Amino acid sequence: MSQPRGRRGGSARAESGRGSGRTEIAAPPPNKPVPYKPVTPEHRERLRHLVEPVVTAAGYDLEDLSVSRVGRRHLLRVAVDSDNGVDLDAVAALARAISHDLDAAEADGEELIPGEYELEVGSRGVDRPLTEPRHWRRNTGRLVQVRVGDRTVTGRVTEVDAAGVTLDVDGTSERATWADLGPGKVQVELKRLAEISDADAGFVDDDGADDDSDEDDDGEDEE
Repeated sequence: MSQPRGRRGGSARAESGRGSGRTEIAAPPPNKPVPYKPVTPEHRERLRHLVEPVVTAAGYDLEDLSVSRVGRRHLLRVAVDSDNGVDLDAVAALARAISHDLDAAEADGEELIPGEYELEVGSRGVDRPLTEPRHWRRNTGRLVQVRVGDRTVTGRVTEVDAAGVTLDVDGTSERATWADLGPGKVQVELKRLAEISDADAGFVDDDGADDDSDEDDDGEDEE
């Protein structure tokens, strides 16, 4: 499990007992549920402004930043990618660097996420749609399904350049320009499952632990 982040208030007060010369400690108020505060577009903009330079400095592209509600906490997920893939050890170091900067910003009084939250950092995953030229380039050699003009095509990516993508469709080479190409979806092949790294399968918590487990989510994704 990742370490909950953020701050929650709570205090006790000291009183002088009248006429007794004693000091009494008042009992702390009972724990009350912290009112839920939604994450606003301004919160997400501040998060991206803080997180993206850290990701870029580590040699990655920030592919996605999302905040969702998990129980009484929020879950901040940061998805990254690079031309060389995503190394689990490097992502663990990146998670610690992001966590450090989040802590520093909060220490300066900036509210990034209301209440408690957890941070997870990982790859964009093979199930994410291919929408940018770099996504297609990084999936050269893989089988994809994509809308080309008014057709749905399944083929293997053989070449990616500034003008578009070349697909091998049943042994025939087909060319698609970026203007005609819709979002692509990688088709996971059994013989290629071994090529999918651990980083593609899960996220890393801010304590460096790999986390593939699903938590009960009683809220909606707020991105």
